[in-house]
Amino acid sequence: MQDMKNTKKVDNRHKNPSEVTALDLKQAELSPQMAGYFEKCIEKLGFVPNVLLAYAHAMPKLESFVGLYNELMLAPSGLTKLEREMVAVAVSAENRCWYCLVAHGAAVRQLSGRPELGEAIAFNYRVAEITPRQRAMLDFAVKMCRASAEIGEPDRQALRDHGLTDADIWDLAATASFYAMSNRMASATGMQPNPDYHGQARQGT
Repeated sequence: MQDMKNTKKVDNRHKNPSEVTALDLKQAELSPQMAGYFEKCIEKLGFVPNVLLAYAHAMPKLESFVGLYNELMLAPSGLTKLEREMVAVAVSAENRCWYCLVAHGAAVRQLSGRPELGEAIAFNYRVAEITPRQRAMLDFAVKMCRASAEIGEPDRQALRDHGLTDADIWDLAATASFYAMSNRMASATGMQPNPDYHGQARQGT
C-alpha cells in the first residue's frame, strides 16, 4: 500500500465486502485499531485498498492479514521495499491474479519511478531491466510457485552468491508465499482492484 502524492482522497472505508468481491458479505464494525488503520490509508493513499475492505467482514481475519502484510512488506529487511513489491508482481503474474497485478504493479511503478518496470515484471520479468540479484530473487519466487518441492540447496546458494543472507532468503520465501495465498484468495472471491491504481505513477520521473 504505497504512498502516493497528489491523490484525491476518497472515503470508501464503509464499502461492504460484497461491493469489492463476488461474495455476499457485510462489513463488520471496525475495531479501533483497524478504524485508525483505514484512516491512515485515506491519509496516505487517498483510499482504502479493496483487499482490506474484503477482509473487513471479520476483524480477526482483517487484523491477521494487516499484521502479516506489515511485517512482510514494511518491517526492516535485507530486501528493499521495491524488491518485495517486485516479488509480489512476479508471483501474481505467475498466478494470473488480476487484483494483485494491478495493485502491486502500481507500487513498482511508484517506488522505482519507472512505469515500464511494473509492466515488464507483470508480463514477463525476464525482459525487465533489473539487477542480477533481483533476477535471481524473482527466479526463486517463481520457482516456488511452479515447483516448490524441487527447490534445493543449489537454489538457495544461488541467492547467497548474489549477496542474500539466510535471513533474506527467509524474507523472500515468506513474501512469495504470502502473495501465492493472496492471489488465490483474490481470484477465488472475485476481488476487484481499486480503479485508482490503474492511472498511478504512469509518468516517468
